[in-house]
Amino acid sequence: MITTRDLANKLIDYIYNKISLRELVDWAERAFMEEEFEEEHFDTIREILAYIGLSDVAAFGLTWEDCKRFLERLGYGVNIEVYEKSSNK
Repeated sequence: MITTRDLANKLIDYIYNKISLRELVDWAERAFMEEEFEEEHFDTIREILAYIGLSDVAAFGLTWEDCKRFLERLGYGVNIEVYEKSSNK
């Protein structure tokens, strides 16, 4: 069964480059076709998985804003930390 936590964790893995877009899309396509969804959030999970499943098509894509919006719909907050990499000058 796919829960909001499962979906959020996959999006987080993608944001942190732990999985590729292709891996995320493949997971979403399989989950959409083969898994059941948490009943309480059925529509939200289904809508997000459907969008992610099409994200490898150039006309759709998956932007940072999409990921942020999806995570917020799933009940997660998003903060970004930007830092200067140390350099050898």
